[in-house]
Amino acid sequence: MAIRAKISNTSIKNFRPEDQRLNDTEITGFHARITPEGKIHYYLYYRLNGKQVNYKLGSEGQITPALARDLAKQKIGEVSKGTDVQEVKKQERIEQKQVELATLRKFIESKFAPWLYSQNPKTAKARIDVFNTSFAHLMDYQLADIKPHLIEQWRIERKAKGNSNATINRQITNLQSCLSRAVEWEVIEKYELNKVKRLPEDNSKIRYLSKVEEKALRATMRERDARIKQERSNGNKHREDRSYELLPCLNCKAFADHLEPIVLLAMNTGMRRGEILSLCWENVSFDTKTLTVQFEHAKSGKTRHIPLNGEAFRTLQSWQADTDSTGIVFKGQNSKAMTDIGKGWDKLLEDAGITNFRFHDLRHHFASKLVMASVDLNTVRELLGHGDLAMTLRYAHLAPEHKAAAVNLIG
Repeated sequence: MAIRAKISNTSIKNFRPEDQRLNDTEITGFHARITPEGKIHYYLYYRLNGKQVNYKLGSEGQITPALARDLAKQKIGEVSKGTDVQEVKKQERIEQKQVELATLRKFIESKFAPWLYSQNPKTAKARIDVFNTSFAHLMDYQLADIKPHLIEQWRIERKAKGNSNATINRQITNLQSCLSRAVEWEVIEKYELNKVKRLPEDNSKIRYLSKVEEKALRATMRERDARIKQERSNGNKHREDRSYELLPCLNCKAFADHLEPIVLLAMNTGMRRGEILSLCWENVSFDTKTLTVQFEHAKSGKTRHIPLNGEAFRTLQSWQADTDSTGIVFKGQNSKAMTDIGKGWDKLLEDAGITNFRFHDLRHHFASKLVMASVDLNTVRELLGHGDLAMTLRYAHLAPEHKAAAVNLIG
């Protein structure tokens, strides 16, 4: 309910939460509101151009009833002259925000980075790292001063260092996304990097393992596994001699640790690293020999089902027997999902003598083997979880017999 009284120290002192609102008896539209917790706020209702506006004057602790009254009179005077004081306040806030978040560094730290983590914690750190490494020279620039010519010059330098067009495009897109948010959040009025054209990308170049490389990778994984198991046995012998508690024996397990089953699963399913590391046992069906990539972990945002071939099936079966676990398939510290396999993977490639090969290329390896085995591209698209066929067409050149068959139709 609302009560009426002159807003003063006395009336505010007697203002109770059950009153809800106190309307001033002398100034039309001037009123106070009280929250259930007893916090008091001062407002002014006014009408301008047919629109009713509720303008906040301040809160208890910030201003006194007398000051709130004076402010109400002042704002009424401004409104009578046609000034929309609410819009003025909004513009002042925008200008203040622009001052506070003026540089790329400040905007990222206070606004963009927290937003990235709220949207996708998995990719947030990598995206922020791009700014700190690739765009370090721009971090103290005013947002509005990051112009196309700066990016063009940066691009020339990156090309000279051997960066691929795809990498350069990705990094520029990351910067464009940041500045686009700054416009959306009214930190700057506009940005001009949308004028920067993408460099052409040759998506036909697909890196996959040759037969020799695949053989070397598999052999190196087995050698690594045997070495880890032997080191555990030697360590336990040392501990036994000194009456120390023994560590779990690895010799009876199929895999010494997570690395080999993760690599084998990637090679045989085409799953992305994040999809593998977030996989849960409840998404693996040994009865139907399929696994499910849930939509929240898929880049496309769509759930997909992947049949398990013999090696993938045996790998998961053995890993479950090794770990006797539930929940997350590949657990890291504190039984949470692993976040990376970087060092182990890099060392594996080094020992196998394989260069210029990323973990993501195991996905290309899977797709390439399917295409070279004459699997149609739409099936490959479904297995990879591509949103459209355009991405999958990168592998089309690996099936030359399809092109030959096509031209033979008219020959």
